[in-house]
Amino acid sequence: MKFSEPGKIGDLEIRNRIVMAPMISNLGNPDGNTNDNHIAYLEERAAGGTGLIITEYTYINSTNSRGSRNETGTYNPDFIPKFRRLTDRIHSHGARTFMQLVHAGGKAFLDTNREGPMAPTSTDYVGYMPREMTIEDIESVVKDFVRGAKFASNAQFDGIELHGAHGYLIQEFLSPALNRRTDKYGGSLENRLRFPQEIIEAVKSEVKFPVGIRLSLYEDDPDGYTPDYGLKVAESLKGIDYAHFSAGRFAPPGSSSAFYGEKAHIAAKLPRKPRVTSIVVGSVTGPADAEKVLEKSDFVAVGRAHLADAYFAEKLLSNPELVRPCIRCNQACRDLGFGEVRCTVNPDVGYELRKVQIPGNTGRIKIVGAGIKGLEAALTAAKAGMSVTVYDMRDSIGGQVLDYWDPKKKEEFGNLINYYGNALRNFGVKFELGSKYTGSDALYCLPDVSYPELQPSGTVKIDSNVYQYHDVALKLASNHKVIMSKRSLTSLDRVRVHSYVEAATKAGIEFVEKIEGKPDVEKNQRLQYDIRAAMISGREALKNYLDHNSRAHL
Repeated sequence: MKFSEPGKIGDLEIRNRIVMAPMISNLGNPDGNTNDNHIAYLEERAAGGTGLIITEYTYINSTNSRGSRNETGTYNPDFIPKFRRLTDRIHSHGARTFMQLVHAGGKAFLDTNREGPMAPTSTDYVGYMPREMTIEDIESVVKDFVRGAKFASNAQFDGIELHGAHGYLIQEFLSPALNRRTDKYGGSLENRLRFPQEIIEAVKSEVKFPVGIRLSLYEDDPDGYTPDYGLKVAESLKGIDYAHFSAGRFAPPGSSSAFYGEKAHIAAKLPRKPRVTSIVVGSVTGPADAEKVLEKSDFVAVGRAHLADAYFAEKLLSNPELVRPCIRCNQACRDLGFGEVRCTVNPDVGYELRKVQIPGNTGRIKIVGAGIKGLEAALTAAKAGMSVTVYDMRDSIGGQVLDYWDPKKKEEFGNLINYYGNALRNFGVKFELGSKYTGSDALYCLPDVSYPELQPSGTVKIDSNVYQYHDVALKLASNHKVIMSKRSLTSLDRVRVHSYVEAATKAGIEFVEKIEGKPDVEKNQRLQYDIRAAMISGREALKNYLDHNSRAHL
């Protein structure tokens, strides 16, 4: 099966097999309504060729179902006109869109719900105990899902997806570890299926469009269920139009595997092609990954790669070498406790309404520096129509990225450098490498920040959350004893922490609460100079350079 082929969910035709996976964006209004920023973010992915866009999870009541800040909600029918603007903009580009509905259950966000969380069973939810749901609670939530489905229908969505993954309420009923009830909603598989089955039947009695469900194929937790169980759940539910397989409950890596994990990791664990229309997500960043998923599934869901490149689908179908790649760093895209969605390799995410455009320019420009800053400046200039030549002392483009030692990081981040090479050559950019340029008639794009190198003589002590020193620690561990403070991990999301600690421990690195004595490096920063910062700096440097030269000729 090719990802360019149209497919069907129920009676609904989708123009291709590529789905934008639901991802938290925090771009909605605090009251749960959508807005122009949120609409523009999704619209650009529709314009980018995606067949189906599934919105981020949308909470179904204003009492205790909300999972994060600025999450969109369906509890207020006054929101429907704005959501119709969203569906109208997506449809105008030929894409379809489903609304994902959720009750966060035991994971309901403590700061923004009017009441505390509830769950099938009162048990430990990573540090707090939600109350156990009554039969009346269950019946009320079913009604809330029906109301949410009607909201989606009135807002002209093409279907809905019930969120039954990632430790939210529906999965809590499905998970043997979380559902210890002894009534008709717990105990046997049949009883654990009863809650989602009642929702499906109630919804389908009220709306006439596709109803799917997102499921965790397996749980990564030590007491988690297996892929065989997840597949059995999907094939046991009656009346669903598709099953969307993700992974995870509480423990990492879940669906968003970092660069230490394999690509298409969820598809790899799917025992076989399901006997129900299926979508599979998980670490898909290019055509090979998509094809691997489609060996077992009808559609492939792509999350982070749609952040890295809004035109992922269009490019995948025509010029895959020009896809700006997701490097699976889990940096900007996972910083959602208090922030909006961002991407380390795409500064435009979340700013679709105010992307910086360089006016058309047919002039010539020399750019010194072939690191991320210089490459982004060169690409921006080339897109504006300029004739660009890039100079660098090194024999290859990439700058500081070429110095990475961690093999996994070097491979994934190297894909970004390959992208720049392909994209710049596509625009006719020339390279002069291996010699130093000192002329005054060029835009110099050297790194804004260079972190000091370590010169250890004995045991290496690192107390720094700077990404560079995570890499340095692995390099030095091959011939030194390396000790790192646990606060050195504070710049990493929990999936990166899990993966990095595993790799570092295997390399012999010791983690401690506090470094004894003077560390070789002690540098902890809330904001550090990373790939995204270098890209933004390159764009701004180009803009300022052109503005200055323009004023000089007035």
